[in-house]
Amino acid sequence: MSSNVYVYILVMAGVTYLIRLIPLTLMRKEIKNGFVRSFLHYVPYVTLAVMTFPAILNATANVWSASIGFIVAIILAYRGKSLFMVSLLACVSVFLIELIL
Repeated sequence: MSSNVYVYILVMAGVTYLIRLIPLTLMRKEIKNGFVRSFLHYVPYVTLAVMTFPAILNATANVWSASIGFIVAIILAYRGKSLFMVSLLACVSVFLIELIL
């Protein structure tokens, strides 16, 4: 079992290295395709959203309180409020909904 752990670590290191090496070796020219450029521009934001959204829904005891807190945060962020104000009011809304439910 313990020797398998080292094999797993070596395989993961190789895969991680290849994932980073292959684009560097295959794509030496500047990407001029607008679709590919816009796709690559939005990849980090989509990845962050995909990782964050399920955690938001599972962070509270009830999905409805999490959803309402998420909606409050989106509305406040869209209106240009500060990060502190958005997080504070989202937490307060979740707390109030948890008290009601």
